[in-house]
Amino acid sequence: MSFTLAIVGRPNVGKSTLFNRLVGKRLALVDDQPGVTRDLREGAAKLGDLRFTVIDTAGLEEVTDDSLQGRMRRLTERAVDMADICLFMVDARTGITPTDEMFADILRKRADHVILAANKAEGRAADGGVLDAYSLGLGEPVRLSAEHGEGLDELYHILRPLSDEYAERAEEDAPETDLDVSEGENDAPEDFTPSAKRPLQVAVIGRPNAGKSTLINKILGEDRLLTGPEAGITRDSISLSMNWLGTPTRIFDTAGMRKKARVIDKVEKLSVADGLRAVRFAEVVVVLLDAAIPFEQQDLRIADFAESEGRAVVVAVNKWDLEDEKQDKLKALRTGFEKLLPQLKGAPLVTISAKTGKGLDRLHDAVLRAHEVWNRRVPTARLNQWLAAMIEAHPPPAPGGKRIKLRYMTQAKTRPPGFVVMCSNPEDLPASYSRYLVNSLRDSFDMPGTPIRMFMRSQSDKNPYKGRKKAPPSKLRKHLQGRKAD
Repeated sequence: MSFTLAIVGRPNVGKSTLFNRLVGKRLALVDDQPGVTRDLREGAAKLGDLRFTVIDTAGLEEVTDDSLQGRMRRLTERAVDMADICLFMVDARTGITPTDEMFADILRKRADHVILAANKAEGRAADGGVLDAYSLGLGEPVRLSAEHGEGLDELYHILRPLSDEYAERAEEDAPETDLDVSEGENDAPEDFTPSAKRPLQVAVIGRPNAGKSTLINKILGEDRLLTGPEAGITRDSISLSMNWLGTPTRIFDTAGMRKKARVIDKVEKLSVADGLRAVRFAEVVVVLLDAAIPFEQQDLRIADFAESEGRAVVVAVNKWDLEDEKQDKLKALRTGFEKLLPQLKGAPLVTISAKTGKGLDRLHDAVLRAHEVWNRRVPTARLNQWLAAMIEAHPPPAPGGKRIKLRYMTQAKTRPPGFVVMCSNPEDLPASYSRYLVNSLRDSFDMPGTPIRMFMRSQSDKNPYKGRKKAPPSKLRKHLQGRKAD
């Protein structure tokens, strides 16, 4: 998904109808009655060869109080702030209203890109409304009929150059992951040392009120982010560039992530989705825990998500200055970490105090260490020597009496490290043996904590003569066979 498109406008102008057409499903309720849509609804849109995220919003109304309509308006304004492009829809048959003019002014100030669309524009009855749309000062309106699918080709040609622009931006911002390793053994690995041109990208994630914004403020050396005792202050994923103890760094502050069942507010849902996107733009993810209540179920889910995305993980335990029995607490933390997060075995566990700044130097060293391991490359010759030793120490099982043979191993990718093992009958190899290899790989090549991907590929013994027709006997052989029979 290269960009996000928010469809906004007055009630009953056809926003949900266009949303359903772009996603190719009837996801949003559609009715002649205005105000049917109240929540934000996201969908994966397809328009020609464009793939993007589309957001259906509630109708904009001139209400600013805490009523239902007022909350709906604030939610829509929130979507405007988050979206890359806003599609402002007006009703070509009704014409331009004062409400349209007011919201055009709002979009002109708050949105980066605004596309004006005159919907219900089929037939001559809509010509006057389309001409009136020029008065909004948002450029030439796109003449649409969301119900009949007219005008989508014109919308495509407007979105195409914007899509390329956002795709280039996303490519620049996103870290390189799953890089193929070249075949040459003597090829020097690419240098991924953080630099001003390519800074180290770090995302700080965790439950609400764990101290994420306070931590980033302390690293930055100024109160750049809003903090306080209330949970859920941060809503946007904010990225800040800084020089962290000599390391060029781009750090993401994210919204606190609660259990999905507890997230009722639609704004919070958007905030959590924004935080998950920040993880995908990071190289190293710092999972921040509260020392008073560490390893809650949600903490485990957050850490597991970062690992499943293939990012290097550092676990930081905040508010350590409030702990009295530090040694006993630290011992319990390490035991709980090994037991509850076995997939991150060996990942750095650092105790810090975001309020006082204690332990931030150790956190910096742990992040650099995790980044270095994430980029590690092991030569093929060493891998196969290691594989032979592992097989000798613990041979693979023999399901059905036929032993699985592991013949060859090589590293295919880095960021995170990915390995390919050529073997016979890979579908019969149990997951426990793959875990045995992965855990031994961590210990033998000093790769603690980083996600390791291991793929088993088939390489069976082939008999070159199998399936060939038997050659006809020669005349001499026939003669000898005949004499032998006599």
